[in-house]
Amino acid sequence: MKFTAEQIAGILEGIVVGDPNIEVSKLAKIEEGTEGSLTFLSNLKYTPYIYTTKASITIVNSDFEPEKPISTTLIKVEDAYEGFSKLLEYYDRIKSNKSGIEQPSFISDTVEVPDEIYVGAFAYIGHNVELGTNVKIFPNAYVGDNVKIGDNSVILPGAKVYSDCVLGTNCVINSGAIIGADGFGFAPTKDGGYVKIPQTGNVILEDFVDIGAGTTIDRATIGSTIIRTGVKLDNQIQIAHNVEIGKNTVIAAQSGVAGSTKIGEHCQIGGQVGIAGHLTIGNNVKVQAQSGIGRNVKDNEVLQGSPSFGYTDWNKSYVYFKNLPKLVKTINELEKKVDGHN
Repeated sequence: MKFTAEQIAGILEGIVVGDPNIEVSKLAKIEEGTEGSLTFLSNLKYTPYIYTTKASITIVNSDFEPEKPISTTLIKVEDAYEGFSKLLEYYDRIKSNKSGIEQPSFISDTVEVPDEIYVGAFAYIGHNVELGTNVKIFPNAYVGDNVKIGDNSVILPGAKVYSDCVLGTNCVINSGAIIGADGFGFAPTKDGGYVKIPQTGNVILEDFVDIGAGTTIDRATIGSTIIRTGVKLDNQIQIAHNVEIGKNTVIAAQSGVAGSTKIGEHCQIGGQVGIAGHLTIGNNVKVQAQSGIGRNVKDNEVLQGSPSFGYTDWNKSYVYFKNLPKLVKTINELEKKVDGHN
C-alpha cells in the first residue's frame, strides 16, 4: 500500500516541504531510512541523520529548519512524534480492516450478527452473545456464552473471553489473553486439602481498554472484576478476582495484583511489580519496576523497593547500602587499630 506525501499531510493536517507526489510504502527509523520509506524526527539528538537519511519522507516538528541541504521530503506538523503515532494507528486500522465471516467458524444461532463484523476461521461465539458494530474476532478466538462486546472492539487470534464477561467499546484483547478465568479461590479442609470456591462473578472492561498478550484477568468470586475506561495492561500480567483498576491507569509487563485490591486512577505501575491483596492504592501513584506493595498507598505517592517505600528515600538509602562492604571493611580496620592500642 502506497501513500504520497500530499495524502499523508492531509491525514496529519501538515505542510509538505518538497515533492508532494513522492510515494512511500514502508516505515523506517531515520538512521535506517531507505528509498520509499517514511520516518520521523522528534528527538533532537537524531537531527544529524536527517541530512543523510535515504527515507523518501520525514515527519518533523513545524519549527524545524534544516541547516544543510536535505534530500528527504518534509511534512511539518505540530508534534512529529504524535503525528507519526497517529499515522501508525491509521495504517494499523487499514491493515486490520477485515470484514465478513470466514469458515469454518461457529456462531450460535442465538446471536444477532451485525452487518459490519469480522469473524475469523475457527473462531467460536457462544449462546446469547451480544455483538456491537464493527467488532472483529480473529481466528481461533473464543467468546463464551452471554458475553457482551461493544462497538469497534477487537479480539485477536487465540484470545479467550469466558462466559458472562462484558467488553466496552474500542477494547483490544491481544493474542493469548484470557478474560474471565476462575479466580484463585480455595478453602482449606480439616484433612489438610483444599476445596474449590465457585467463582460466580464476571469481568467488566469499560471503554478503550487494551489488554496485552498473555495477560489474564480473573472473574470475581461474587460481583465483578472491573477494569475502568482507558486502562492499558501490558503483556503477561495477572489480575486476580474482584480487583478494580481505575481509569487511565497503566501497568507494565509481568506485574501481578492479588485479589480484591483497588487501584486508583492515572497510576503508572512498572514491570514485575507485585501488589498484595485487599489493599487500596490511591490516584496518580507511581510504582517503580520490581517493587513489592504490601500496604495501602495514598494519592500521588512514588514508591520503589520490596517492601516498597518512598522513591526519594529509597534512592538515599541505596547510596548507603550499596557501600556496605566498604563500610564494614572500614569498621573492621578501626576495630583492629583500637584493639592494638589496648
